[in-house]
Amino acid sequence: MDRDGFWGLVEAARDEVDDTAADPDGVADALTKALGGMAPEQIVGFGVEFEHLQVESYRLDLWAAAYLINGGASDDGFDYFRGWLVAQGREIWEAALADPDSLADVVDEDQDEEFEGFDGEALLVVGPNAYQAAAGSEKAYWEAVEAATTEYADVPAGNDFDFDDKSEMRARFPRLSVLYLAD
Repeated sequence: MDRDGFWGLVEAARDEVDDTAADPDGVADALTKALGGMAPEQIVGFGVEFEHLQVESYRLDLWAAAYLINGGASDDGFDYFRGWLVAQGREIWEAALADPDSLADVVDEDQDEEFEGFDGEALLVVGPNAYQAAAGSEKAYWEAVEAATTEYADVPAGNDFDFDDKSEMRARFPRLSVLYLAD
């Protein structure tokens, strides 16, 4: 599966959800259902493309934006944030990678008390869940994805800086800082 095919599936899944920012799990459910009707090789292709996107987005500037938006972002929290970002679709994904501060147009800082952050953990297991349903083995899915994946990232790209330095965050993310940093 190529990148256009991947994003086509994501867009079709997004069409089934009223508010993807608040309901990335709905996008994950729709994707799992769509992938469940495909051949195992196509599901693996989806997983390979997903892994390429994860490598591409493993960047300190995007991590800092996630940290600011969610009030913190552990390693896992950043992975979940990037799952949420996939659920927002290709246009928002590409804009966020070009300029993470553009996420100020997407996020809603006035979430209710029960809101737990911009978290798309369910997106991370769409491929394995669909593959297991179609072919019976999550282990075989991961083996196939790993064999077909040529890109890996052990450390995030970019120059390191202190995510807790408010002046640094304001300089790097002026629009998000207005939403998330108190004066």
